Amino acid sequence: MNAALILSGGTGTRLGADIPKQYIEVFGRNIISYCIEKLSAHEKIDAIQIVAEEKWQIELRKWLEIYDLKNKFKGFSKPGVNRQMSILNGLEDINGYAAEEDAVLIHDAARPLLSEKQITACIMGMEGCDGVLPVLPMKDTVYMSLDGKQVSSLLNRSSIFAGQAPECFVFGKYLEANRRLLPDKILEINGSTEPAVMAGMNIAMIPGDENNFKITTQADLIRFQKIVCERG
Repeated sequence: MNAALILSGGTGTRLGADIPKQYIEVFGRNIISYCIEKLSAHEKIDAIQIVAEEKWQIELRKWLEIYDLKNKFKGFSKPGVNRQMSILNGLEDINGYAAEEDAVLIHDAARPLLSEKQITACIMGMEGCDGVLPVLPMKDTVYMSLDGKQVSSLLNRSSIFAGQAPECFVFGKYLEANRRLLPDKILEINGSTEPAVMAGMNIAMIPGDENNFKITTQADLIRFQKIVCERG
């Protein structure tokens, strides 16, 4: 089984909207519905779990009725105090129907331009490893600053990559990697792959997708609207 965990518990305050960004409507549908549709339609995705606040679940069910094309939705999970706790909550719920050797694909609701090709690449890339991380190479020169005011050193951009979602992991190993970080270390985690790396899991990198960006600012939202408009 390949289960998809969609993270939709964030507030999206940096966008400046009065509702979380993933629930903003773009051309008659909210942002999260775009990745729900893509994941539901993919032949290699068997189940969908969504982390979401209870107050948004009625709204989400409306979109699930339309865009969960293959009825793969399994249930909602409660958001945690940070992103990684939300992931752990989702994993614990998925544990009710998934086996240790299954795969879990973790995706942000605010990345609506997820492609069928990227989903396939993540799942196929799991062969022979414990997880897969889509990455983008750094295009700009990268500097380190210890105080945020002055340049401390120059980093080699050829060995630095920007991680994207979806990330895919062997379910049982990844669940245990997150459990080991309780109760405090999990609160310091910023990226989904961090617990896997800390646990010594073998994580392969695959090419990411420039269009699979996360909507964080107003400029990102405008970019997304333009792409959707161009695609008709």
